[in-house]
Amino acid sequence: MTASKPQPRPCSIADALSVVGDKYTLLVLRETLFGVHRFDAIARNTGAPRDILTARLRKLVEAGVLEKVPYQDRPVRHEYRPTPAGRELQPVLLLLKEWGDRHLAETPPLVWEHDCGADVEAQICCRACGEELRRGSATPHYQVPGWSLSGPVEA
Repeated sequence: MTASKPQPRPCSIADALSVVGDKYTLLVLRETLFGVHRFDAIARNTGAPRDILTARLRKLVEAGVLEKVPYQDRPVRHEYRPTPAGRELQPVLLLLKEWGDRHLAETPPLVWEHDCGADVEAQICCRACGEELRRGSATPHYQVPGWSLSGPVEA
């Protein structure tokens, strides 16, 4: 009798990465959130090889992150538009952009400007009090039976 393989930690981060966790997928999302919806323009702006782009678009449509919308009948051509679930990823992309600006870019290549005229800065805040999350101000609590922050709990 062989021992069963240990199961990885149940994790929404891992689940999300199974959908959006590669370079071209995130770049496709960036483009669609910028308003670029057609395959050729997405390919040009991301640098993704056509076969990889096709696979990423199919996966994002199947996951409900993008929707495929026809814009031409003969021949049939489609655009890719973010669904509400896709639009919810914009703050994630903003946080990644800010991290890249701080740690990888000499000059940020893009700045988001709010309607008031100020630059946008993504923040994570407490839902109840509105205070910005800072190191040490929040404590994770595992919700899955049999797991703690350090790993599986012996039964």
